Amino acid sequence: MTTIKQRQEELVKEFEFFDEWMDKYHHIIEMGKSLNALPEQKKNDNLLVQGCQSKVWLHAEKSGENILFQADADAIIAKGIIAMLIDVFNNQPAKEVAVANLGFIEEIGLKDHLSPTRANGLMSMIKQMKFYALALTD
Repeated sequence: MTTIKQRQEELVKEFEFFDEWMDKYHHIIEMGKSLNALPEQKKNDNLLVQGCQSKVWLHAEKSGENILFQADADAIIAKGIIAMLIDVFNNQPAKEVAVANLGFIEEIGLKDHLSPTRANGLMSMIKQMKFYALALTD
């Protein structure tokens, strides 16, 4: 099984391929397009991530010791960002997700290239994912 750290390292390598930030944004958008859509019945206010400018729905459930995430968003950049976070956290031990350090965000320069509202949304997504992981830890 690939660890959270290994998944972050893979993402950093992926983003090193791109020289320009517009290319990196396009890659984030493509990641969002590959995200499996959240079923419409799960797109409710209970699953909305608070603190995001756009609507981001996040669902989590436990599978053994691991946590499984599903998400969707109504904006393409937000959908790409949540897809990237799911790539790192999905099917990982809940207790590891709850305490994970996400250094890849700094390494790829994402935080520096987001508007303040999108940066707040990113932090809200991470906070919600960690909250779910903590809640689902034995």
